[in-house]
Amino acid sequence: MDLDWRVCSKARLSRDARFDGKFFIAVLTTGIYCRPICPAPTAREENVRYFPTAAAAAEAGFRPCLRCRPECSPGTPAWLGTSNTVSRALRLISESGLEDGGVEALAERLGVGARHLRRLFLRHIGATPSAVAQTRRLHFAKKLIDETTLPMTQVALASGFGCVRRFNATIRATYHRTPTQIRRLVRQSTLQPESQYLFRLPFRPPYAWNGMLAFLAARATPGVEVVEQGCYRRSISFKGGNGYFEAVVDEKNHSLAVRVQFGDPSALFFIIERIRAMFDLNADWARIAPYLRSDPVLKRRVDAAPGLRVPGCWDGFELAIRAVLGQQITVKGATALAGRLVKSFGTPLRVDSGLTHLFPAPSVLADANITSIGLTKTRAETIRILAQSVCDGEISFERIVDTAAFLERLREIPGIGKWTAQYIAMRALGETDAFPAGDLGLLRAVDVQNSRELEAHAEAWRPWRAYATMYLWNGAREPTATHGKRALKT
Repeated sequence: MDLDWRVCSKARLSRDARFDGKFFIAVLTTGIYCRPICPAPTAREENVRYFPTAAAAAEAGFRPCLRCRPECSPGTPAWLGTSNTVSRALRLISESGLEDGGVEALAERLGVGARHLRRLFLRHIGATPSAVAQTRRLHFAKKLIDETTLPMTQVALASGFGCVRRFNATIRATYHRTPTQIRRLVRQSTLQPESQYLFRLPFRPPYAWNGMLAFLAARATPGVEVVEQGCYRRSISFKGGNGYFEAVVDEKNHSLAVRVQFGDPSALFFIIERIRAMFDLNADWARIAPYLRSDPVLKRRVDAAPGLRVPGCWDGFELAIRAVLGQQITVKGATALAGRLVKSFGTPLRVDSGLTHLFPAPSVLADANITSIGLTKTRAETIRILAQSVCDGEISFERIVDTAAFLERLREIPGIGKWTAQYIAMRALGETDAFPAGDLGLLRAVDVQNSRELEAHAEAWRPWRAYATMYLWNGAREPTATHGKRALKT
């Protein structure tokens, strides 16, 4: 990936927060790489090199700055605009690193050779897949050292190092300090209860937190999700463990303050990555906004609520079930149905603050009498088939390589049409260009007669049609979707 050194230099000299995470600064005289906002004395231009990612800087032999903490920068958007193969590979790395067979297995999943994949990464990211995974692992370990009181053995396992010896050696080689010495540099003001962790997850401002909460609040599943007083809270499960998390915005520090309660610290990397995706924290608003503001229909809405993000989800299967429940009824009605589903078939969970259940697992819904909650036989059968397909491994919402093929398979299930599939792509897969073109609310907002006219109008919004959708829905009473001659609402 090519960087314009003039732009980078200007951002570095002004410490422009808008560029935080978009590139990294390496100083030849110190051997350290920093964020553009680093408060350290400004180095001379001839002593500076610019890298598109932290992994690229690390690959070139530079170590992270202990002052500006590169591991705390917003997610690097360097993969945007890269080849589809690289972007899909990065998504897989973010979900599981290279735990399932290394680069060779990753390349095989993507349908390319390992050598070609390395070449693509070097061209677009500036580092190999292994270096990207290693840097992510190292940065998360540093975050756990700084922001938790976990014993170092658990930090090593939670960050994916496998053994304490490798963890200690990597930290010492990178930071020229032991993990214990690094922790002593951080003054933790409060101790968290056992199995509870507090993280600060940065984003690039602006961030329309109230808009995010309003959307989630209307669709919060009773017993599983609670939105109140500026806070989002939900129950979670992962690999047999369960717990919850809550998130509030920290406007001053441009971050979300996230409190996680979970017994197994090895799940923290997955949990934090999922939360980042759920709240769309890696979005680059400066890049998205010009596409949206160029349309008179969107400009007023964008200016009124800058920084509106696309809400993700904790679990793709759960979102798909919620989408099916919402077909042909109001959002309020769908939320009530979701609450009944959870109460009847969910796993009870003893957590305060309104969280009483975990969402039902696919294995439970595959055999459940779902019509007992007041759902039509048609919708109940759609849920049963979807749940059974997940149980049989025919459909998986994890580690998706080919989005188009996944959505095509999803639409083979009776009762799941194009609108529902695009809604799932938008919120469960994080597809920035997903677009439920048959939505009645979108048709009315743009003042066109049919989905064909809407799709033609929306060409100028690519590749950010999902964000345009959120703005057109924002302020509307309810997003609706057409399906044949009937209206669907989710």
